[in-house]
Amino acid sequence: MHDFDLHAPAGANKKKRILGRGQGSGRGTTAGKGNKGQKARSGGKTYAGFEGGQMPLYRRLAHRGFSNYPFKKEYQTVNLAEIEKRYNGGETVDLHSLYEKRLIDGNKKNGALTVAVPVKILGNGELTKKLSFAVAAVSASAKEKIEKAGGELTLHPPKQGAAKKKTGAAQNSGGVNG
Repeated sequence: MHDFDLHAPAGANKKKRILGRGQGSGRGTTAGKGNKGQKARSGGKTYAGFEGGQMPLYRRLAHRGFSNYPFKKEYQTVNLAEIEKRYNGGETVDLHSLYEKRLIDGNKKNGALTVAVPVKILGNGELTKKLSFAVAAVSASAKEKIEKAGGELTLHPPKQGAAKKKTGAAQNSGGVNG
């Protein structure tokens, strides 16, 4: 064997299996599809979950009830332990300061801060500094610790969704259609 004698390893290149080319080919008559039935026919495919004509499981089970998932409230959470580390006494904890200290996600364009999900302060950790909070929500334990440290708390609950403008049909006071 020489260094320049390059070839694929044995079994790497296989001949394509040719189906339905007569009895003598070994794959004639039914062409490897078995005898009759839906899957032996041309275009005879079934779908995922097909059970041979039996009522499929997804149709046998009841799909009823109510899910509150579309209406759930999501918050960006910040623990008091993080606030204790990054804030000095007398500072205000609000969206702008939390964003500047990289505790929440947001989008700042042309000096205006946009926060997609409101912020909630959680009570994990201790608070020793007197801080004033202006956020959407605060847990009960966090509220207790903030008040114990002598801090102020102002809640700005998130809006329940922008009110849709009612654009009624224009009133015709005469003219062609009037």
